[in-house]
Amino acid sequence: MTENLKVLASKIKDHFPEDVSHTVISLGELTVTLDIDGLHSVCQSLHDDFSFTQLIDLTAVDYLQFGLAEWSTDTSDAEGFSRGVAPVTAGRFTFKDAPAVSTHQGPRFAVVIHLLSIEHNQRIRIKAFCKDDDMPVADSIVDIWKSVDWYEREVFDLFGILFKGHPDLRRLLTDYGFIGHPFRKDFPLIGNVEMRYDPEQRRVIYEPVSIEPRVLVPRVIREGEG
Repeated sequence: MTENLKVLASKIKDHFPEDVSHTVISLGELTVTLDIDGLHSVCQSLHDDFSFTQLIDLTAVDYLQFGLAEWSTDTSDAEGFSRGVAPVTAGRFTFKDAPAVSTHQGPRFAVVIHLLSIEHNQRIRIKAFCKDDDMPVADSIVDIWKSVDWYEREVFDLFGILFKGHPDLRRLLTDYGFIGHPFRKDFPLIGNVEMRYDPEQRRVIYEPVSIEPRVLVPRVIREGEG
């Protein structure tokens, strides 16, 4: 399988010398990183010339705080692994005081596509980084694989990535008037507002979040304790 992936990676690099920046084979999977400007043309050729006729998934990754960890699991003692943590990622704060800390060098958002060739029994992962962190944009590929329609809407809703050429790019999962994009690393885990049904007004109302942002430290209960 690895040899087949090496042959495929070589063919793709030769076929798209200006678009493919590098390829990686890890854990039996091939990942091809592209220039975002060539995303649509490469995908079209992968569909037509390489028989990747089935799109499995399209998603995105936010590298804003890539590498930061709040859980300490490197050391252990008689009571188990150390779980002492401190809030270091933006998700543990509120919209007003979230730190914009980034350990990632380079573009923040990447569009990730998983394709399947039934004819050749091969899978491939495509990764393309958006150039503008403030307004990430990628070409829509809905004209190549119709099934990507809702995937692109989902990524727009949750990550805020715009897909140029999409016929109906609207939010898919969040409510009307929702503020922000929940899968971004600087979106607080407690959210922006909370909602409840008001029996007096007979409708759902929105209020400021009442819970305190905190890092959970679970207690491990072992035999003999109590």
